Amino acid sequence: MDKRIYELQRTLEALADPTRLRIVGLLAGGEICVCHIHEALQIPQPKASRHLAYLRQAGLVETRRDGLWVHYRLAQPEDASVRTVLNAAVHTLGHMPTSQADEKRLTKHVPRRLSKRGRLPIVACCGG
Repeated sequence: MDKRIYELQRTLEALADPTRLRIVGLLAGGEICVCHIHEALQIPQPKASRHLAYLRQAGLVETRRDGLWVHYRLAQPEDASVRTVLNAAVHTLGHMPTSQADEKRLTKHVPRRLSKRGRLPIVACCGG
């Protein structure tokens, strides 16, 4: 069977969880640290990390380590079908009240949300 069907299945399974969808909605705005994800979603940090790991294994999220902090961003999947599904989810989430409330909480915790390169200033991360 075509390998791409399994990639699409993995993507759909990753997006089939409300918490992971909310994380994708936050990451649509750019790169952020796990500490801000758990604050914005009002969930324990280990739960946020577990869902981020799932999204990473599915190829939907990439990471960047900055000292002790791990920053997450949406990946740009190579497979066009996976990219289309991810983009459709991001577009739809942008219009949902839950995602808008998550984003509002995020900007409350991180007033200087993102630089032009999509990275948080170091002073805005994890109590820094």
